[in-house]
Amino acid sequence: MARKAKGRNDGDALQEQVLALVKRAGKAGITSQQLALRLGLKDKSQRYRVFDALDLLLEHGRIRSGKKGRFHAKDSQGGQEATGTISIIGSGAGYVRLDGDDGSRDVFVPERAVHTALHGDRVKLRLMRGRGDRTEGRVLEVLQRRRNDYVGVIHRRSGRAIMVPDDQRLQQVFAIPEDGLRNAKEGDKVIVELKDWTNAREAPQAQVTRVLGKAGTHEVEMHAILAEYGLPLEFPDAVLKEAEQISARPPDDRMSERRDLRDVTTLTIDPEDAKDLDDALSIRRLENGHWEVGVHIADVSHYVRPSSAIDQEALSRATSVYLVDRVVPMLPEVLSNDLCSLNADTDKLTFSILFELNDQASVVKEWIGRTVIRSDRRFAYAEAQAIIEGGDGPLKDEVLQLHCLAQVLRKDRLKAGALEIISNEVRFKLDDKGVPLEVYEKVMGEANWLIEEFMLLANKRVAAWVSGEKKKAAPPFVYRVHDLPDPEKVAQLRALAKSFGHDLSTKREEDLPHAINRLLGAIRGNEEEDIIRQVVIRTMAKAVYTTDNIGHFGLAFAHYTHFTSPIRRYPDLLVHRALAHYLAKGAPLDKEKLEVKCVHSSAMEKRAADAERASNKYKQAEYLLSRIGEVFSGTVSGITSWGVYVELDENHCEGMIPLRELRGDHYRFDDARYRLVGTRTGNTIRLGDPLTVKVRAVDMDRRQVDLLPVQE
Repeated sequence: MARKAKGRNDGDALQEQVLALVKRAGKAGITSQQLALRLGLKDKSQRYRVFDALDLLLEHGRIRSGKKGRFHAKDSQGGQEATGTISIIGSGAGYVRLDGDDGSRDVFVPERAVHTALHGDRVKLRLMRGRGDRTEGRVLEVLQRRRNDYVGVIHRRSGRAIMVPDDQRLQQVFAIPEDGLRNAKEGDKVIVELKDWTNAREAPQAQVTRVLGKAGTHEVEMHAILAEYGLPLEFPDAVLKEAEQISARPPDDRMSERRDLRDVTTLTIDPEDAKDLDDALSIRRLENGHWEVGVHIADVSHYVRPSSAIDQEALSRATSVYLVDRVVPMLPEVLSNDLCSLNADTDKLTFSILFELNDQASVVKEWIGRTVIRSDRRFAYAEAQAIIEGGDGPLKDEVLQLHCLAQVLRKDRLKAGALEIISNEVRFKLDDKGVPLEVYEKVMGEANWLIEEFMLLANKRVAAWVSGEKKKAAPPFVYRVHDLPDPEKVAQLRALAKSFGHDLSTKREEDLPHAINRLLGAIRGNEEEDIIRQVVIRTMAKAVYTTDNIGHFGLAFAHYTHFTSPIRRYPDLLVHRALAHYLAKGAPLDKEKLEVKCVHSSAMEKRAADAERASNKYKQAEYLLSRIGEVFSGTVSGITSWGVYVELDENHCEGMIPLRELRGDHYRFDDARYRLVGTRTGNTIRLGDPLTVKVRAVDMDRRQVDLLPVQE
């Protein structure tokens, strides 16, 4: 409990007195009891003032703690200041990624030195010598809050209102004054605004800005996840009003500027429940025997003008977000589901790339420009898959020919070194109240690959056209890049593969994708497939948007962008605008302005993915809430120094066995080989191992499932 602070001058003076005594003690150091006696504070009730002064001096990096409770003045090797972004871990300590650093030497910050920093804040810290030769940090000041709004549940303790945050990386509860509750009651999920917080000994003060409703109800929890990740709950009125004013039919004089492809057989293939159809394919046989395949993308740039209210909101969102039961669209629904969506039997404005392909799927010619199309048929993936597997249906010949060409494209792409990492998505069947009835895996089929291959081809060729392929100085453009994997992680993957009897040796850096594909092929169907495939994924860098084209490692493309989904991705809209500009012989665009939007879009993409993952975790926990005590077979999906994560085979839900619950031995975490090793028995637990487990408990607030191992 926080003590009443003395006057500022009194506290500062005592700090200086304590610091002087610590310095005078030299290498021997001095204890808090010795300090109190030398300051004449003989009464034990006054000694807390010494503890407070020591805490502040430690937080500000002016002294350090040593052995046997002794305190020492900072030596000449400490004291350097730095800035960076702090990430808080479960213990309450943190790691700061220094500005301009690649993350290879994140600075550890002990819990007592975090001060008033919260997860994601940008901070100033003082670097100092920690245990051994490790550099540690002390937060001196919070330079910028990552956010000011936080989500959690209202509770009452000792008659006072507090908010317990949903985000487990936030270690503090927030104190809410009575006049800041906005009628929120016990158990309500709320959004609060953080007020000034500079004293780490006191709880951060906040006030409720929005009451979402009772915690635990489906609609409230989905809104809470969006709010927790700083994602919007609704569109501003100005955006909705502007969307309503957009004409549903373009002026006739603008149609003449477009290539008319309405008489060419065109189709869409999408998930059955999709409403925002932003890509279509057309196909026809040419007189020379080649195939003309058109990739047609919704021309969102026709409707969304730069700097308009809709454009500014779309940039802010940067992406559509897909939770378990809903889409939070980047654009208002009048655009995403109607005007821009390539619905069948309706004239639609598109940006297209037409390929002339021979029977070997080689590009003979290509044309890029604005078009108008009319889709003849909307297929769900299952319908197209049925035709591919031998069934009958409308446009059967067109679907089969597209499939044939796509298979050749896929084969050539893999031969060139593209990685073939297949992972399925977890989906939920919900009742009308949002309660999960079933958890299942959405399996990718050949119909998915059909669409995927032509979208990849379009993205690659658009980027190559802008880059000019052989031009020395390409104009500024938006690329989707994927860097080479970290050599240290590749070495760990190589060691892991070797432990299972597989080889990942390469003579040249460019041979690595082929070696990984050979490894993935060799393990297919084996018991080690899951563990190695997971580690391959973890070895990869993250794909991002940038104006600096370094190529796409995973796809083995020298040029790649995102052109095919402007309804749900803002970078694709930027690509459309840039493409139209360069087709019209426009001057080079402003690289710095494009780069700022690329960085923002990459950050928002990650935030959306985190929110989607949180909604999945919540529904998985809810599904298992009524299954506490039941036994399931599972597979080890993750190993950490604090526990073993297990994915249940039957329903693909994931839970954790705390390390302390692994009876019969003390297990050591071997992070290089992704395993736990028993120090007494030598028993090992590795990624991909089968385990039988019991659901012990479910914590809905933390979206966490606790498991226990069951001895067979």
